[in-house]
Amino acid sequence: MSVATWRSFTGAALMVVALAWYAETAHAQATYPTHTIRIISPNAPGGATTILARLIGQKLTEAWGAAVVVENKPGGNGIIGGDAVAKAPPDGYTMLSISTTHVITPLLQTTPYDAIKDFAPVATIGVSEQVLVVHPSVPAKTLREFIELAKAKPGTLNYASSGSGSSTHLAGELFNQAAGTRIQHVPYKGSGPALTDLVGGHVQMCFGPPSNLLQFIQSGQLRALAIGGSARLPALPDVPTFSELGLSNIDIKQWWGLVAPAGTPRPVIDKLSREINRILATPDMKQKLEDLGMEPYITTPDQFKAIMQSTASTFDKVIKTAHIHVDN
Repeated sequence: MSVATWRSFTGAALMVVALAWYAETAHAQATYPTHTIRIISPNAPGGATTILARLIGQKLTEAWGAAVVVENKPGGNGIIGGDAVAKAPPDGYTMLSISTTHVITPLLQTTPYDAIKDFAPVATIGVSEQVLVVHPSVPAKTLREFIELAKAKPGTLNYASSGSGSSTHLAGELFNQAAGTRIQHVPYKGSGPALTDLVGGHVQMCFGPPSNLLQFIQSGQLRALAIGGSARLPALPDVPTFSELGLSNIDIKQWWGLVAPAGTPRPVIDKLSREINRILATPDMKQKLEDLGMEPYITTPDQFKAIMQSTASTFDKVIKTAHIHVDN
């Protein structure tokens, strides 16, 4: 066989392979989903990762007819659930509901996966600032009074977080740095258990997204003292921002989204992304997110990847500056 003939044969073979691949991926996109989709929430029930997964799952079920089930796999600051999804078949039928904690954890702990390389970003869902709340037994009624109380009793007040290395943990440490206080960190396995102990008065304070805290604030079970961001939240119009109160560097946005195992076919990722973005743009979903104290966060998979990378870079600097360490 001559070189020219061989090249012609090779080119034709590659063309056949390419056409077969395009046909297969187009078929996968057209037929997906054909059976149940599973979304893993790596936290205990009651937190925003579970709430948002259920909201999106319900809408996907309504749109496509295929059942979407949400399964909680808490533990290890999200590592157990994350590892399960990283090792799942990359076929679009298993996803992980994540928050900023997903890219923070590997900065502080050894994980069996790479938080960015081992996952395919699908879609962001929501974004919000964090609120500082205290138990009603705390005598301070304002942020200034709370700081004065904490300084007068260094090391005696405790703050809960959804886990060591979580964004709620880092928010508390940044508050200590900015306010000059020494409030002790108490980590929990998820925001649900943390809030249970806070509402029960076993700890005095925590940071968290409004999605987790609004019902407790509105019922009087917790008292909100301040919120991050440049403007007050419509759902909490009487709660001032940290910047209003002179602590402009306490501003940690928290986002939530869905990722799939790396290697999931891009046509499937794109189909999921388009449908989720359509859902987020509906008045019904906008209202549901506003009721949770967050805004819809619409991005493409590539933009989501850039957000994950940027968040990891930002928090890496925060962790090093604040000298935060977490034991495995």
